[in-house]
Formats: sequence, structure tokens, C-alpha cells
Amino acid sequence: PALAALVAAEAAAAAAAASGRFSLGLSGGSLVGLLARDLPAAVAASSGAVAAPARWLLAFCDERLVPRSDPESTAGAYEV
Repeated sequence: PALAALVAAEAAAAAAAASGRFSLGLSGGSLVGLLARDLPAAVAASSGAVAAPARWLLAFCDERLVPRSDPESTAGAYEV
């Protein structure tokens, strides 16, 4: 919950105030489950202090060049 709150309440709010957009690089591994579990609630609890998720720019940090359908794909893991 602390990481999700940091992302949603602090980093996203600061970026939205400065530029109206929030950029976030996402890696794979255990981070996928952690953010999938905690980030939606943290965004909802922020009471509009963060930029709307439609204004978020997500970049998937992946050292493997595989299709999204591959089990090793970081972007694919976030789509599930």
C-alpha cells in the first residue's frame, strides 16, 4: 500500500500540478501484482488530487523483446 500511495498521492499529484501529465515506468516481476492490488484503491483514495488515469503515460521497462502474448512480457503482465 505504501508504494501505491506514494505513486498515486505524491508523485502523480506533483507531476499533474507541474505539467498536467504523469509519466511512470513499470517493470515486471512482483511489482505487477503489487500495483494491480494496491494502485486502484490509492488512486480512488486520493480524492481527485492526482491527474486522471487517462493523463498518465505508462512505459513498460522490459529487457526482453517478446510479443505481449508471451508469458515473459512485462506489458502483457499488466494487461491481465
